[in-house]
Amino acid sequence: MKTRILLAATLLVFAGSATAVDQPDAPAAQDVAGIQHVMNAYHHALAAHDGQAVSALFLDQRGLLVTALSDQAFAAAKAKDPAKQKVRIMRYQDFAKFVANTKSTLDPRHTDMQIRSDGTVASVYFHFDFVVDGNVENRGDETWQLIKTADGWRIVAITYSSNPGAA
Repeated sequence: MKTRILLAATLLVFAGSATAVDQPDAPAAQDVAGIQHVMNAYHHALAAHDGQAVSALFLDQRGLLVTALSDQAFAAAKAKDPAKQKVRIMRYQDFAKFVANTKSTLDPRHTDMQIRSDGTVASVYFHFDFVVDGNVENRGDETWQLIKTADGWRIVAITYSSNPGAA
């Protein structure tokens, strides 16, 4: 019996150690502020229809936006158009053109934001509502991958689930 208790206690100590090692430290305050600055700049660029400002937030010409329709949204879209794809990959430049050319009011809203970073790379995960002309046109979860350059944080890619009409 004593052996079992000792073994269980030893396993708990090692399990606790492994868990502590796996838990990353919280990102530094200046990194959180820098990443939040990018998110605020993104929101402002969309609201101002400033496609150039959207483009400036990305690391380079290969930056992507990847969209995956939810299963429900995909089934509805497929019923209307059998050729509809579940996943769409878009260059950020195409999104920037949309932002610059739309006449609609754009208001991306982010909630439940989680930032993970080691000070060099970062990921941001959050829920979004994409509000167009005062109506939620799309919602889902979104993740950004960012990298810290000599000039500050830049977006490498944005990936998000898409639930249009789910509002």
